[in-house]
Amino acid sequence: MRLRLLSAGLIALGGVAMFSFTPASHPEKLSDWNLFTGKLSALQPAKGVVPYQLNTPLFSDYAEKLRFVKLPPNTSVQYQAETVLSFPEGTMLIKNFYYPSATDTTQRQLIETRLLINREGNWVPLTYVWADDQSDAYLTLAGDEKEVAWKDANQITQQVRYVVPNQNQCKGCHNVNEVVQPIGPSVRQLNGTYAYATGTENQLSYWSNHGMLSQLPALNTIPATPVCNDASTGSLDARARAYLAINCAHCHRREGPAQTSGLFLTELENNPTAIGIFKTPVAAGKGSGGREYDIVPGNAEQSILYYRMLVDSPGERMPELGRTGAHLEGLALIKNWINQMRPTEKKSSQP
Repeated sequence: MRLRLLSAGLIALGGVAMFSFTPASHPEKLSDWNLFTGKLSALQPAKGVVPYQLNTPLFSDYAEKLRFVKLPPNTSVQYQAETVLSFPEGTMLIKNFYYPSATDTTQRQLIETRLLINREGNWVPLTYVWADDQSDAYLTLAGDEKEVAWKDANQITQQVRYVVPNQNQCKGCHNVNEVVQPIGPSVRQLNGTYAYATGTENQLSYWSNHGMLSQLPALNTIPATPVCNDASTGSLDARARAYLAINCAHCHRREGPAQTSGLFLTELENNPTAIGIFKTPVAAGKGSGGREYDIVPGNAEQSILYYRMLVDSPGERMPELGRTGAHLEGLALIKNWINQMRPTEKKSSQP
């Protein structure tokens, strides 16, 4: 669905700043932003547009993602050890969602491109849905749905009804203290290598060497988010926590929309009860699946957290957005993590 946007201004919706648009300030076509050179669907970045990746990215119904950042000229990001980076005014974060073609895995089918633009202290989310012929992508407020087929790592054809979120749903995840904010790009997540056109390099070093990041300390002093499916990058506990952090902690954090749940899943949370161990839910309803605790050490099948990752019904599944089916690899990781916990960690950990 395409919508031509006719009004402009900043409005309030549910206590969170949201936006309406004019074609003059927000182009209807992705190509009008001049972010890429040559054939648009090739996604070759224009000057000043820099690719990046996260060590452990968000799961989105097995969609692949290509991320880019564009900083305003003569600006940089100041190093921050723990939180998502504070980008300067005018920064643009660009995330492209795609699937490998079901008929030719050397080709890809682009589904949507999301822009997050820092303007006057507010992050403006924009979504562009790609035309079926991949010639361009078009701005939409209402979201969209697309039937997608692709071949998985075992060359088995899979299908999904991919859901592009609407404008209101964007703020559901990008909501920190009632303000729209980026989720992924922290130094922990960026502390890994990337195969740039000029060669493979640590992303933080690359940003620092190109004037994009200031006050970078020695790399060996900076923690790195492990790659959740690579055991060589961290322990089972660290990888499971990284997976929950990127997939759940945008809401389940002390300053997030799910703060009243008392379940906080950031990488740095160290309270066992806050993580869910022998914690009773505040208001899970049927989402509990008849289970008593968020996490029962040694028993994933009796843990609400695992159950809500497993089910796909809209009223029960977690995360609520971004998936219509279960992430089998993520489920296996979390199941192993819970099952290896010692059952002797008892309810007494709960205040």
